[in-house]
Amino acid sequence: MTILPDIDCVLIGVNCSKTLGRCIDSVFRSNYPKEKLHLYYVDGGSTDKSLEFAKDYKEVTVIALNPEYPTPGLGRNHGWRQGSSPLIQFLDSDTILDPDWLKKAVDAMDKENVGAVLGFRKEMHPEHSIYNWIGDIEWNGPVGESSCFGGDVLICREALQKTYGYDEVLVGGEDPELSRRVIRAGWKIIRINALMTNHDLAMKSVRQYLVRAFRSGYGFAAVRTREKKSGSDFWKYEFQKIVIKGGVFITCTMFSLLMVLLYPSKTIIELACLTVVPGITILLNPRLFKVRKFMRENNLEKAEAKKYAWHCSIVVIPQLFGIMRFYFGLLCNKPLTNKRSTLKTGLSTPGT
Repeated sequence: MTILPDIDCVLIGVNCSKTLGRCIDSVFRSNYPKEKLHLYYVDGGSTDKSLEFAKDYKEVTVIALNPEYPTPGLGRNHGWRQGSSPLIQFLDSDTILDPDWLKKAVDAMDKENVGAVLGFRKEMHPEHSIYNWIGDIEWNGPVGESSCFGGDVLICREALQKTYGYDEVLVGGEDPELSRRVIRAGWKIIRINALMTNHDLAMKSVRQYLVRAFRSGYGFAAVRTREKKSGSDFWKYEFQKIVIKGGVFITCTMFSLLMVLLYPSKTIIELACLTVVPGITILLNPRLFKVRKFMRENNLEKAEAKKYAWHCSIVVIPQLFGIMRFYFGLLCNKPLTNKRSTLKTGLSTPGT
């Protein structure tokens, strides 16, 4: 594009005072013309000082929401509908925008039928926890036409208007869900070979890991249910993998325990142990058989590939419970909701 278009940058967050400032600053440090950038911060009902912090920036339009159950889609929709620029850059408050990203993304947008452009998201501190390290491996995909985008993306307003924007109920999978509707509406999504954002997952505990996996399972089920109705195979393999691996392991384990409880004898205990073996083998398939594959595809050392393989084996258990929670909610008309008190962003290292 010879004439650079205006861009609305939409940041969303809840209780994000620790990370919001550096995200806002990164947008203003962009190499894109400042007069063409319009920044909106949408707050989902913070109880910390996020709103006060955002209001200190005169150039930022602050949109304060107070929903009972905040969702990413609700915040993003309020943000892009507030502006009028032809392009919108969505960001989470725990990200830092690369200074060269917007110019590169706008240039890539100037192609036929391209409705959204994304690049690479990198973790700032993958060395600070194994969970950050796993996130750094899994954020990105191959360069070229993509089947979906995540929370960081440059998208054209027309695509949002035609698809009516984000689903405002989903607490997981809202970005891929919108992606699929954008594609069905006739646009392409492309990933370019450029750094888009740096991100701070700041995940330090097993509990955080399990909650994130549970929500990803919920997202898989929510998106897969919608895609199945549209005749799409998107996430079909990923969904089936979770259900089969997690389901077989839990079924074998529960059946073995039931046998031992009902018929506590040496023979039954030995039989129960044998019954568990198929479930464990299926669950640990990545750790047992895919280490070399992970070394090759993710450029990992053998020890690193083994750690990642353990993650790929175990993560399906909380994901399966997330899937079950989605269908329970569908049956009882009680979708999973966010509690504002539990939503917050932190730092891997205080002061960074």
